[in-house]
Amino acid sequence: MYKLIFLFIGLLFLPVGSASAQELHEDLQGVWNARVVEVVSEKETTVPGTQVATIVQEIKVEILEGSKEGEIVTIKNDYFALKEGQKFFLNYLVEVDGNVMYSVRDVDRRASLVWIGLLFVAVVVAFGGKQGVRAILSLIGSFLAIVYILLPLLIKGYSPVLVSLVVGAIVLFCAIYFTHGFNKQSTVAFLGTVTGVFFTGILAFIAVKWTLLTGFSSEDSVYLNFSTKGLLDLQGLLLGGIIIGVLGVLDDIAVTQVAVVAELKKAASHLTSREVFIRAMVVGREHVSALVNTLVLAYAGVSLPLLLLFFGSEASFTTIINQELFATEIVRTVVGSIGLILTVPITTLLAVYLLKEKDLEHSNSISHHHH
Repeated sequence: MYKLIFLFIGLLFLPVGSASAQELHEDLQGVWNARVVEVVSEKETTVPGTQVATIVQEIKVEILEGSKEGEIVTIKNDYFALKEGQKFFLNYLVEVDGNVMYSVRDVDRRASLVWIGLLFVAVVVAFGGKQGVRAILSLIGSFLAIVYILLPLLIKGYSPVLVSLVVGAIVLFCAIYFTHGFNKQSTVAFLGTVTGVFFTGILAFIAVKWTLLTGFSSEDSVYLNFSTKGLLDLQGLLLGGIIIGVLGVLDDIAVTQVAVVAELKKAASHLTSREVFIRAMVVGREHVSALVNTLVLAYAGVSLPLLLLFFGSEASFTTIINQELFATEIVRTVVGSIGLILTVPITTLLAVYLLKEKDLEHSNSISHHHH
């Protein structure tokens, strides 16, 4: 698992160049864990051509793994100010002329991530009880499906859209059935979500083709294209990313609508199917308005530094949003929102006509939440 994670992290930092990208990639001999033995010197300097101040250190480090394990080397560090005893990741490179180079790649934050993850698990279980435990199990199942099915198949060059749809169905199965149990209500929620994902995929395909998006909107995509020698379909990856990205909110809205219909049928059995549908749609509309805001704010939050960068530029607003980087996020948000809206009536209709009184008599409604 660590090898897969390090592989994808490494792709983000591969140097780009028309003639030398592959050569430089071959020079990278390893990414190893290391520990600062001593900070030999430290000074503040200005980045050439700017007024930005940065810390430059000369540090002695002990290599903790790999073929150079146990060796002490002295390196220059201008990436991140490190302290004595602190662990980090080290690049080990051999240049074309045979010279050996070491450089700081990133700090070692794995222990902090573990504690944050444990805190998350503790809060979910403490609040949700058995339901929380099932939610954690479904999350683990989704993660395993992405790491061991989605990523390997994409790297091998399989259709990103087809793979994303299949893995999306697996993720939804884990998320809905493991969390809410194997019952009729979960089945209806699953069918509603899968239908919503299908329509979202069609919309994403049309929107990406219509707006002529290439999938090369970020440096990550460019580096990935170089490292795989152009064998991956980046436009397909963009489509797959849109599909995977909306799974959570579609699952949310489908589960909620099924729960609303189930509660209405149990509490007011005298209502006709049409009346149940109309009342459930009232809740659905309220939920959709909140989730659409959630989508927009989530994407804005992730892209905040980039938004600030373009906010200070002299280009016009229409010129900025025309750039593929922004156009991609607009398409992602709009398509996700439309898919979300379509999922509400689809799931509600399925719940109204598939859930019968006998399915509700001896079962608890699947849990839901309101915004």
